[in-house]
Amino acid sequence: MFERLFGKEYQRKQALARAAPGALHDYLSQPFPESRVGCRDAVIAAVDLETTGLDPKKDHILSVGLVEIRGMSIPLSTAWHAVVSIEGEIPAESAVIHQITDDHAAETGRPIDVVLPELLRRLRGRVMLAHYSRIEQQFIDSACQKLFGAPFLIPTIDTLVLAQRMFERRNHNIQTGDLRLFNLRPRYNLPHYRAHNALSDALSTAELFLALATEISPGKGCRLGDFITN
Repeated sequence: MFERLFGKEYQRKQALARAAPGALHDYLSQPFPESRVGCRDAVIAAVDLETTGLDPKKDHILSVGLVEIRGMSIPLSTAWHAVVSIEGEIPAESAVIHQITDDHAAETGRPIDVVLPELLRRLRGRVMLAHYSRIEQQFIDSACQKLFGAPFLIPTIDTLVLAQRMFERRNHNIQTGDLRLFNLRPRYNLPHYRAHNALSDALSTAELFLALATEISPGKGCRLGDFITN
């Protein structure tokens, strides 16, 4: 895990050299947290994106939700949610799932070149937490490449990967859907929230991580390196 973080630091410095002055340059100027840092001493940012589809080359970010974990608790004062306005119409199937319509985006949304710098500011010096983090990684990276000409890099904890490891450790036969966020939460007696809202999904992921962390490292201190998956 230390080698993985060391590699990230090298990549960060390489990306910093490519990034033009601005939000991404400022973000990349902050070193990543070290793997040996205790979980209670780190700030972990749980992030969720709602998008028009799964392909960052042609699909768009519709909304961003974020909440921080500090001292292995979730201060709700850190909750942040932003709707993103996009060019063109929001596909009907996306509107049904995310409840973000063209009118809603037009009234409350802000362009990605306004939302992304705020997201980068909130992620600076943090570890990102997500469920199936590939979506967040790819869409944020695509936006950074388009707007700033350099990649998005961050140490990441993926609750899907952690849950899969727990299932495998117990020789649990993983069925289709077992690793979905809202199928995992009842296993830890976590409350039900409405899915497909970026902020509530970020909060759901943060709560699931705390439950998983307690199970993975019961009664002892943990390090970031115990959980970082990418």
